[in-house]
Amino acid sequence: MTLNMGTIDRSLRAFVVAPLAIVVALILGAGTFGGIILFVVAGVMLATSATGYCPNYTLLGISTHPRLHRVGHHHLRDGHA
Repeated sequence: MTLNMGTIDRSLRAFVVAPLAIVVALILGAGTFGGIILFVVAGVMLATSATGYCPNYTLLGISTHPRLHRVGHHHLRDGHA
């Protein structure tokens, strides 16, 4: 599992997206369908932020980590992969 999330991405997920999802879930009602979905979203955001790895980024071949520009892609040099 290669880190594919940068510091800003991780911070936004942990300190903006997850808390906002929790607040909206509580406003909607913790036991409602929307509330449960938002709690799951908050959990995923916190988990990916804590690990620094986002499976969706791997599937899409992107990275916000400063040392990686694209994950799983080879640059073509002189016509060779």
